[in-house]
Amino acid sequence: MRLKLLTVALALAATPFASHAEDLLDAYRQARANDPVLSQADSTRLAIGEGVDQARALLLPQVNGSLGITQSDPAGPSRSVLTDAAGNPLRDAAGNPLLSSDIGHTRQRTLGATVTQSVLNFSQIADLQAAHSSANSQNATYEAALQQLATRVATAYFQVLTNDDALTFAKANEQALARQLEQAQQRFDVGLSAITDVQDAKAQHDTSVAAVITAENTLADSREALTQITGKPADNLKKLREQLPMDAPTPNDPKAWVAEAVKSSPSILAAQYNVESSEHSISSARAGHLPTIDASLGYNKSTAWTQNAGAGSAASAGTLGSSGTNGRGATTVGLTLNVPIFSGGLTQSRVRQSIYQRDAAQDSLESVRRQVVRDTLNFYRSVVAGISKVEATKAAVESSESARDATQAGFEVGTRTIVDVLIAQQNLTQSLSDYSQARHQFILDKLLLKQTAGTVDIKDLEAVNSLLQ
Repeated sequence: MRLKLLTVALALAATPFASHAEDLLDAYRQARANDPVLSQADSTRLAIGEGVDQARALLLPQVNGSLGITQSDPAGPSRSVLTDAAGNPLRDAAGNPLLSSDIGHTRQRTLGATVTQSVLNFSQIADLQAAHSSANSQNATYEAALQQLATRVATAYFQVLTNDDALTFAKANEQALARQLEQAQQRFDVGLSAITDVQDAKAQHDTSVAAVITAENTLADSREALTQITGKPADNLKKLREQLPMDAPTPNDPKAWVAEAVKSSPSILAAQYNVESSEHSISSARAGHLPTIDASLGYNKSTAWTQNAGAGSAASAGTLGSSGTNGRGATTVGLTLNVPIFSGGLTQSRVRQSIYQRDAAQDSLESVRRQVVRDTLNFYRSVVAGISKVEATKAAVESSESARDATQAGFEVGTRTIVDVLIAQQNLTQSLSDYSQARHQFILDKLLLKQTAGTVDIKDLEAVNSLLQ
């Protein structure tokens, strides 16, 4: 009894999935925890967000403290006699007069604290606004990366399923061609066919063996591509069930999808925030011409003392003593007005630079917007065309299978050649592969359409996951 190729393919496909298989949601959860691309986007988002705190810090009070100790020694060759307030010479313990060189050194300790507060600085205010816009842009970029993760996982997942089906069909095709080769050899042995039939069957079988090897390598690589995202082996995945809902996009209007994409796409939002940040940077650069006002509060205290060490004949007396003054603390309050007059053209250059950067950001926004519109229309058309393509490829499988059976029957009664049978076998294998690709791509295009519109979320993955078995 001859097994049909589709029956053999389904039997082979069912064998590896007897144990528990992972589904799309399992792969997505693993990717959320392990994908380095998403992790990098998150780290970048947090790093850019710190710019807001740094810009705000310049507008908050700045507190500084200082402690300094200095030491000075007498300089010069003069050795004048030191006297007291009455003009009498000072003497050491041995009765020798004290000279200026006998004074060891003088030390001074200063303590200080200052508090400054920016009262008016338009440049720093604009920098804070620019930092907020940059942070918002990076948040939108992270949201885009999060949505792209869903479609990246789905794309890699369905690529594994497509390549797994291709391997199944390649193996079934190899088995069918092996049987054709066996039949051709038997007919040649009994004199019912020429040696060319055996050679043709053998050539096709050898080609199918090579195709199986290629399909195995392709499947292994696609599994590694999914593992690259999830960080987990992708050995046993649930497959797409046979009956699929062939629904058109909702709403069934390409203009409505484009309008939603322009409004909700995180990529467009990120580019818009970049333009906004550039506008604030222009304001910051122009503020370089404006005056600034800073308030300050300071406290300083100084203490000084002289250490006598003795010299010459007085050295034997050791340390003669010390004297010092303990200064009183002084508090200062001030308001400083800084008026920029000329900086060599630096401010004008910064303004021009900021304007150029703003123009570049606007061009980038327009480029992103056009790309999103193009992608949205492309995936919308792909979903609409995919409905007909799935139905057409399914009909092609049925027709190819009937044609293969009819050709095989004609070969057995002598009305068709072995070449006709081999061609019919190839057509059936190709039809099965096309049908598998069309089914997987249709489901994937629906996700990609929502991702370009900026509306894909976990519920969409759950809907696709419900189609797996």
